[in-house]
Amino acid sequence: MVYSHGFTLQVQTMNVWRKTLFAALWIVIVVPAQAGIIIGATRVVFDGGKKESTLTISNPDQAPFLIQSWVDGKEGDTSKVPFIITPPIFRLDGGQDNLLRIISTTDSLPSDKESLYWINIKSIPSAEKKDNTLKIAVKSRIKLIYRPRGLPGDLNSAAATLKWQRNGSNLQVNNPSAYYMTFFKIKMNGTPLKDVTIVAPYSSTQIPLPSNNGGVLNWQIINDFGGASQVFNATL
Repeated sequence: MVYSHGFTLQVQTMNVWRKTLFAALWIVIVVPAQAGIIIGATRVVFDGGKKESTLTISNPDQAPFLIQSWVDGKEGDTSKVPFIITPPIFRLDGGQDNLLRIISTTDSLPSDKESLYWINIKSIPSAEKKDNTLKIAVKSRIKLIYRPRGLPGDLNSAAATLKWQRNGSNLQVNNPSAYYMTFFKIKMNGTPLKDVTIVAPYSSTQIPLPSNNGGVLNWQIINDFGGASQVFNATL
């Protein structure tokens, strides 16, 4: 009886694995891979001395995509955004590239600090009718940083001026510079902190600490090209 029960359990387990494998293969079959579009940068730093900037969009796939793009603010508000993108909507055939032109529509943005907006790019695959396929529109969102001419220093030197202090169970970072700081990594005594974020010019933000212990703090920011900066150090 023990042998029979064990054999039955083994057969049932094998059946479960077969069904799971079949389901996984079915998902692969009905949801084909989409290469999608490639955006030429992870951020756009808009030179305040110019009227426009550009961003490359590429389609390495063979199928065409419909590309829709727009600029909005922090909360997705598009009503008072001082930038437009042209063309706002276009067809991008397989193996082709196109340029998005980001154009400033005002001269009234702050001249003593950076301003942050967001570029939204939605890629909509062609609607070719085909059995057992699933096509999904994908939206990407990257930073648009307006940088006025004549700001003191540069992004890298400004990152060295950040001031850090413990505030209860949080780590508070104060940014005395005119630049937005997007953190790549922050470590306390060699341990990476979670929920690292952005700190705006002339402002502060708080990051949860795993403990109240002080020690050696290291941080890196994301530079204008989307890479990691040098490592900066402080002691708390």
